[in-house]
Amino acid sequence: MPPSLTSFTDDARIALDNLADRASGLVHPTVRLGVTGLSRAGKTVFISSLVHNLLNGGRLPLFEPVRSGRVSRVRLEPQPDDAIPRFQYEDHIQALVRERIWPDSTRAISELRITLDYQSASGWGRLFSPGRLSIDIVDYPGEWLLDLPLLGQDFRTFSANTVALARTGIRAELSREWLSLAASVDMNAAADEMTARRLSEAFSGYLKACKADERSLSTLPPGRFLMPGDLEGSPALTFAPLLEMTEERAPKDSLRAMMERRFEAYKSVVVKPFFREHFARLDRQIVLIDALQAINRGQEAILDLERALGDVLACFRPGGNSLLSSLLGRRIDKVLVAATKADHLHHESHDRLERITTRFVDRAIQRIGMAGAGIEVMAIASVRATREATVNEGGHTLPVIVGTPMAGERIGSDLFDGNRKTAVFPGDLPEDPEVLFKHLETGSADLPDINFVRFRPPALEETSGGMKLSVPHIRLDRAMQFLLGDRLA
Repeated sequence: MPPSLTSFTDDARIALDNLADRASGLVHPTVRLGVTGLSRAGKTVFISSLVHNLLNGGRLPLFEPVRSGRVSRVRLEPQPDDAIPRFQYEDHIQALVRERIWPDSTRAISELRITLDYQSASGWGRLFSPGRLSIDIVDYPGEWLLDLPLLGQDFRTFSANTVALARTGIRAELSREWLSLAASVDMNAAADEMTARRLSEAFSGYLKACKADERSLSTLPPGRFLMPGDLEGSPALTFAPLLEMTEERAPKDSLRAMMERRFEAYKSVVVKPFFREHFARLDRQIVLIDALQAINRGQEAILDLERALGDVLACFRPGGNSLLSSLLGRRIDKVLVAATKADHLHHESHDRLERITTRFVDRAIQRIGMAGAGIEVMAIASVRATREATVNEGGHTLPVIVGTPMAGERIGSDLFDGNRKTAVFPGDLPEDPEVLFKHLETGSADLPDINFVRFRPPALEETSGGMKLSVPHIRLDRAMQFLLGDRLA
């Protein structure tokens, strides 16, 4: 995030926070890992599975410190920030492992500290390192990240951008009520609380309709309109973009002046504190996306995901940390973009999903004119809910995935009760991602046909002592190696 988007006071507080973190890290080495994602990408599941596999000796062959036996002890410890809610790992893993239900999605920021005792791989490291690393996992909604670009916008720019997007594609129908209401008001008339409220409610309804499963659009700031929390009903959340604004100064006490003031309040009360107190203190970041859901929903969902990725990646400042950079503003030196739910595909398509996601990221980076250094892309499944098999049909052998569809899921005329397993042919992604993007550019409706079924978490086997085994995953260890491996070298 460019320094110009924050005030001198903000920068000073960020520098002091980072200096305090640096001083603490000399005694107790720590890495702050940000975990976020676009809607329903599985942030809570990712954190729960990562922690459960570390605590319970999960299969992590690509996470070198564990594979080599250098990690001797793993434990949860009290988090350093007492004012931030704790990530309720125990509740979430209970839901996954015992109840076999997916835990509730992220609605606010939370934090969890997990500490590893390890032996350095080098003699010098063993001599000078205390052999202990704490990982402070900071979980926050992706909608909050998409708010950060608002810091560089005034109300007129925000309104123009939001209205222009609302008039495109499927959004034009979803925004009809809000835009019609906005067109009927006189923005230069005296400010009226009920008019502001009606506009805000219509605008919020539009954002919620965009986010709904059947559309799965991703670019939806301001994020707190979708998850207001304790700010619900406050003036900072009771505003909406206006139409056709000129550069002239808003009349005093007008509706436009009220909306401008409340937009600035939203930035001051919601966005700046998140940036200053949380985002600016991160060392590493993983951004989870549900690329399969976007592909399944079609052209507009795909293009909107790409737009949101560009907005997300523009927030990061990949680069190496140093004492000087910690004083001037910490840099996130590694960013991982992970496409989740790879277990919904046969393994033959896992690399294809990764290549498609890489192309998403490349296109987003090109659009915002950003360098791609420090950004990695993977396809993962934080919890593997399926297994693979083959079936013979019409003399042909088909690769399938086997799992337990969630209650209410339907395949054709078959309605599932949440207990019965089934085999599903998931469909194929194209080997060459350019095939997919060619369809997008030409407006072709001939997109990959993916049979998208929501499965329950798997039933875990138990040891002879009655302890359930660690949560299965796909490439979670590879993600851990990229994000944390060098800090445990």
